[in-house]
Amino acid sequence: MPPASPVQCNTTGCTLTNAYGVWGDRKHCNFPQIAYPRTEEDIVSAIASASKSKLKVKVVSKFSHTIPKLACPGSGNSMVISTENYNTTIDINSDKMLVTVDSGVGLRDLIDAISEAGLSLAASSYWEGVSVGGMISTGAHGSSWWGKGGAVHDHVVGMSLVVPGTKKEGYAKVTRLNGQDLLLNAAKLSLGLLGVISKVTLAVENGFKRSITYNFTDDREIEDEFIEHGKKHEFGDITWYPSRHTAVYRNDDRVSLSTPGDGVNDFIGFQSNLNLVSKSDRAAEKAFENARNVNGKCALASTFVGYKKLTANGLKNNILFTGYPVIGHQHKMQTSGSCLYSSPSRIDISCAWDPRINGLFFYETTAIFTVPNFKSFLLDVKKLRDLKPENFCGVDMYNGFLIRFIKESSALLGQSEDSVVVDFNYYRADNAMSPRLNQDFLEEVEQMAFIKYHAKPHWAKNRAVAFFDVTKKYTKFNMFMAAKEKLDPSNMFSSAWSDAILLGREGDKVDGCALEGQCICSEDRHCSPQNGYFCKAGLVYKEASVCRYSASLVA
Repeated sequence: MPPASPVQCNTTGCTLTNAYGVWGDRKHCNFPQIAYPRTEEDIVSAIASASKSKLKVKVVSKFSHTIPKLACPGSGNSMVISTENYNTTIDINSDKMLVTVDSGVGLRDLIDAISEAGLSLAASSYWEGVSVGGMISTGAHGSSWWGKGGAVHDHVVGMSLVVPGTKKEGYAKVTRLNGQDLLLNAAKLSLGLLGVISKVTLAVENGFKRSITYNFTDDREIEDEFIEHGKKHEFGDITWYPSRHTAVYRNDDRVSLSTPGDGVNDFIGFQSNLNLVSKSDRAAEKAFENARNVNGKCALASTFVGYKKLTANGLKNNILFTGYPVIGHQHKMQTSGSCLYSSPSRIDISCAWDPRINGLFFYETTAIFTVPNFKSFLLDVKKLRDLKPENFCGVDMYNGFLIRFIKESSALLGQSEDSVVVDFNYYRADNAMSPRLNQDFLEEVEQMAFIKYHAKPHWAKNRAVAFFDVTKKYTKFNMFMAAKEKLDPSNMFSSAWSDAILLGREGDKVDGCALEGQCICSEDRHCSPQNGYFCKAGLVYKEASVCRYSASLVA
């Protein structure tokens, strides 16, 4: 059962959601009209019509995995442009080592096409269910401090944007940007705020293979070893399971094409699952939440981590995993997402988070740290973990803390120095007003990251709390806004949703607002006192304000 389209329309209008079937405020995005261009000329026509009619415009891909509501234009005079059918051009220039593609081209289609020409894309996101335009617009990345780094937008050398024009220009025009244009640094990570990306030109390399070995070991020295690991292994990352006291070092390096091996990276979390299994996992997690059963979650975490070790987290030497190292071509190793290609005739299998099956439902927090701050963050999380390790089992049931490396970026909304990215998934309640078991621990981690250690949020992930005062963390933010004023003086591509992220304002302090990260609690009512959750100080980061369960205070 392949994923459903994020757009549904009827005679009264259209509804847009993300791949998880929900956005931060638990409401879908409603708008009156949508366009499905197939050519750049079709995009120009759509923007001309919207400009003439003074419509708000947003762009969505066929995948729609962005967690913040960046693709919603609002329900007034607005239009969504879908790039689902704008995905035919993949123009490879082997002499110049470049590839130019339509923005709607899927990552897997791009990677497979250039591999047939003997070329490789050095960086990509770990999840292949993205379009090229969406991938670069939101800062999607892999892991590398080498070369141009692990962020895909840093491999962009040219772009075309369709932007509003004057009446004389026909109300729309195409702006071509190359490496000599300062505007490219704004456009290659723009959150869709500067115009509709029509073409993207990326630098490519000669084909190569990769060799991957997962080293499961004790986490005792992780705060000292992460730097050396990032320097030593070109595509290395680290997965940390705090409750298990386990760190998994991914030794991941390029090797020559003559090295034997035809391995595949089929990451376990992105494989198709029997719907019954996904629903059962969710039911078990909900039962443990309702019963306040931490030990049940720990049992599952232990089982899942053990299974990942046994199966090399989805690596396959050919059909099965038979031993390390796993060596394979770059296009088979750099990204994965096999659940995207479930057969339509198999309605009993799908991606585990498909909203149609009531399977997994989770938050994803992703923070970008400077190197010194990340070491301090790790030490603080260890202190918090050591108070009660089992409170981190809910994270370790998913993917633990995934630690990756990205280089200093020339993008105005990119990182200003070589950085470390950590992201982690955790349980999300069906009801927005339901508190979570041990939610104070993860709220404290979240506030440590974004407030104490000034981490930047990944633009396509995170709860609202990650974006509070976000513009103060970007020294080139005013330059980005100047570029926006030049390319989109009428604010056609802005919306209340994108403004909320960029302006970084805390949500209204209403009852329960802290439960889903719309605010930081300052009063008990911002948590859930009726369910025993009260606003308390952090245990390690004392300045944190978190919703903590206290049975003794329940009325």
